[in-house]
Amino acid sequence: MESFRLLLDGFATALTPVNLLYALAGVTLGTLVGVLPGIGPAMTVALLLPITFNVPPAGAFIMFAGIYYGGMYGGSTTSILLNTPGESSSMITALEGNKMARRGRAAQALATAAIGSFVAGTIATGLLVVAAPLVVDFAISFGPEDYFALAVLAFTAVSSVLSRSVVRGLASLGFGLVIGLVGIDEQTGQARLTLGVPQLLGGIEVVVVAVGLFALGEALYVASRLRHGEPEIIPVGRAFLGRSDWSRSWRPWLRGTALGFPFGALPGGGAEIPTFLSYSIERRLARGVAREEYGRGAIEGVAGPEAANNASAAGTLVPLLTLGLPTSATAAIMLAAFQQYGLQPGPQLFDHNPALVWGMIASLFLGNAMLLVLNLPLAPVWAKVLHIPRPYLYAGIVLFAALGVYALNASWVDLVVLYVLGLLGFAMRCFGLPIAPAVIGMILGPMAEIQLRRALAIGAGDAAVLVRSPIAAALLALSLLALLTPLVRALVRRLLARRAGSR
Repeated sequence: MESFRLLLDGFATALTPVNLLYALAGVTLGTLVGVLPGIGPAMTVALLLPITFNVPPAGAFIMFAGIYYGGMYGGSTTSILLNTPGESSSMITALEGNKMARRGRAAQALATAAIGSFVAGTIATGLLVVAAPLVVDFAISFGPEDYFALAVLAFTAVSSVLSRSVVRGLASLGFGLVIGLVGIDEQTGQARLTLGVPQLLGGIEVVVVAVGLFALGEALYVASRLRHGEPEIIPVGRAFLGRSDWSRSWRPWLRGTALGFPFGALPGGGAEIPTFLSYSIERRLARGVAREEYGRGAIEGVAGPEAANNASAAGTLVPLLTLGLPTSATAAIMLAAFQQYGLQPGPQLFDHNPALVWGMIASLFLGNAMLLVLNLPLAPVWAKVLHIPRPYLYAGIVLFAALGVYALNASWVDLVVLYVLGLLGFAMRCFGLPIAPAVIGMILGPMAEIQLRRALAIGAGDAAVLVRSPIAAALLALSLLALLTPLVRALVRRLLARRAGSR
């Protein structure tokens, strides 16, 4: 009951006129940028991160919650109308949704995606209200060794799951850890990796890293692969669902929600696995007309994965808010937003800033309703955004990123660092290195270092202190499992391939 009382207080914060405007601005901006081709929720949040620098914390996070959900909504529009998923979790939506659109059912595809996102987001946010306090109560007992083990779990899980290879994921993580070392060591007072530049003594701003690696690097990568000629954009009328579409969609919405929320809360779980699982489950359960339509545009193949995608977004907020543990690329950018305000997500955040946390959670319910109102009648308007010429679009992203970063400190050093990190992000994309481990390493690296030093100090230098706690030992065991699982899978595949070849 305490959670629901705090949630009501959160609604009192979120329903003030100013915060309602921030929520509306967030969902509108998030949808607008999320609709643009090749731009997923992580890049949307990173690109818009600098514009909230002078906004009060409560308003800023209400706005970011809207941007986050808006980016998720907008990505489905691009996938359905342009067959261009903004991120890997939208691939399944593009698979069936674009085929629905080509059969003249773009309105129904957009409607089931929007309503499914609303249903999944609302249910999953309700689960967040119930789950968050339970995790906070558990996390209060954490010691320094437990927090260090938690950071190691985040490093290994994200590096192994969000990458095509463990080596590439760990290489990306290494880049992030090095970036996090720049500045003055808090314990010794020594300058590290500053190259004699005084402006780097305070470290590299998290906002600069997020915008450089995600927004600028992604923009350069996509722009370098632009094809000549305008993309084919399928026309769409007002999004709506007929009676048969409703009857075919509501079960996939609920099943997708049940899959998406727990996977979003797992370290390295993300939205990719539940969306693929949802698609395969719906395909197996399909009967009659639905079975015949798979591969040609089945509405169940859009409804289930979109619900799973949005439910995982709410699930991601559970470890982020309660433990300070980002489990996805977008969560890493959200963590950067917290650090921009000098806040560290975790159990103390719920005690010291309850109005901010519960106001943000309450705004998720409001943002979901706003997004449904924006997306159903305004689908043709969002479709027109896709007609922006690609060269202008990505040139605008580069310019907007530079202006936003320069506005932080009015420092030319920030601009130089931004473009260096942008080129690094571009190179990482070219060589297949994921960006998320680098950002997570940069953000969690300093925290992991501090907790490691504290634990070793408590244990008088004995490294065994890192596994004396049952929680730390369990988390480190999970880290080892996350690291070895992809290697074991690859080894099994090779053995099976050799046996098949020898027959």
